[in-house]
Amino acid sequence: MHPLGRRLLTGEGSTFERTTMVSHVLVIESEAGLVLVDSGIGLDDVREPQKRLGRNFVKAVCPELDESRTALRQLERLGYAASDVQHIVLTHLDVDHAGGLSDFPDARVHVLKSEYEAATKRATHNEAQRYRPIQWAHGPNWELHELGGGERFFGFERVRAIVEPEVFLLPAGGHTRGHAVVVVRSGDTWLVHAGDAYFHHDEVADPPRCPPGLALLQRLLSVDNAARVANQTRLRELKREAGGHVRVFCAHDEEEWASFAGAKASAGNDTARPR
Repeated sequence: MHPLGRRLLTGEGSTFERTTMVSHVLVIESEAGLVLVDSGIGLDDVREPQKRLGRNFVKAVCPELDESRTALRQLERLGYAASDVQHIVLTHLDVDHAGGLSDFPDARVHVLKSEYEAATKRATHNEAQRYRPIQWAHGPNWELHELGGGERFFGFERVRAIVEPEVFLLPAGGHTRGHAVVVVRSGDTWLVHAGDAYFHHDEVADPPRCPPGLALLQRLLSVDNAARVANQTRLRELKREAGGHVRVFCAHDEEEWASFAGAKASAGNDTARPR
C-alpha cells in the first residue's frame, strides 16, 4: 500500500512523497496443514477494489492491485493450493486483513467473538466504514473464540490454542473491539504477530517513538485509544521480559516484514517464510 505523506508516516523523506506499508500475512506449516495469520487483500479485492475495499480506502492507501501479491498466488508459487490452508487466524476483520478469506473457502476462520460481533453489527460510523461484509459474504467456516481457562502468556490473558500447541490468541482490544495478537511457536522462539496493535517498529522500542502522522492515524482509527496504548505498553514489556525468546512484529511495518523476507520489500501483502 502506498499512502501519501512519507515524512509524517515514517519520519523520513518528504510529506509529498508516497511511502510503503505492507499487509503482513504469515503462513505456518503445521501438522494440521497450512495456517495463515490474517489473509491480506484477496483476489476479488484486486478485481473489484471499489466494491470490496471501499472507495475511501482505495483512495487513501493506494493498494497495489496486483493478483501476484495476494496470499493465494504466493502460496501457489510455493507449490501449495488453496485447499492446503486449513486454518486462518485473524487479528481483526479490517478490509486489509480479511479480504483474502474468500480465496480459502474451506478453511476454518478463527477470530475473537467480540470482533465478529463488532464487524457484523457495525454499530458505529467507524465500524460501518472499516468493515466490509462483502468480504465474508461467501459464508466462512467461522470459529469464534472467547477468554477461558485462566492461562496467561507473559502477562497477557490467553485464549486456548487453535492449533496445539503452536498457535493461540491474546486479546488486545483498542484498535478494534475484538483485536487480537496471534502467537506462533517456531522452535525455541515465539512469533508474536501484533496485527494493528501498533504500526511502526519504534513503537515497541525502549523508549518508544512514533512519527506524528502515524500516531494521529492510529488514534483516529481506534475504538478505544486508551486500551490501544495500554496494549502497546504490554507488548514493549513482553519484548523486554522475554528477551530473545519472542519476536514481535506488526501487520504494516515494511522494515519488520523485510526482516522475514531477508531483503528490502518493494511492496506490501507478500507472504514471507520465516527462517
